Amino acid sequence: MSFLELAKKRYSVRSFKDQPVEEGVLKEILEAGRVAPSAVNFQPVQFIVIQKKELKEQVCGTYRGSWMAGAPVIIAICGDHRESWRRADGKDHCDIDAAIAVDHLTLAAADLGLGTCWVCAFNSMACHRVLKLPAHLEVIALLPLGYPAEEDVDRKAVKKRKPLAEIVHWDGFEKV
Repeated sequence: MSFLELAKKRYSVRSFKDQPVEEGVLKEILEAGRVAPSAVNFQPVQFIVIQKKELKEQVCGTYRGSWMAGAPVIIAICGDHRESWRRADGKDHCDIDAAIAVDHLTLAAADLGLGTCWVCAFNSMACHRVLKLPAHLEVIALLPLGYPAEEDVDRKAVKKRKPLAEIVHWDGFEKV
């Protein structure tokens, strides 16, 4: 399948089969995140793989919904702001680097028949405490991961996207 087909295939999964993710498959997905580009190749991203039931429940407690608890795996994507590159004006690229890694993880999972849902609406400080992270790490996103449940297949309907003409500007910005 082409990259564009893969990108269109990927959707947010919020219902998972009660089926573990094989270690080899999980490592392949994590490898895709590892090779993601980062600003100046500083690689300030860390992945915390959460599979133990008790810890998953605690992490899910930092989020307002209950569906995430059904995922066999949750990956906490963390950024180390001490290691991230900063532009001359001080802009920290840690969150951008983490976002690129999450995108690689989600696409690799979709390529292997697994589903994910990028979660940012959680209490980052509470999650930090649950995971017993050192002060220099920030939990930037949570990524529930697993095989999509059959009832979730309806969710993969193509979402309406703006046409290219509304988002692409050639040789400068033109208001449409």
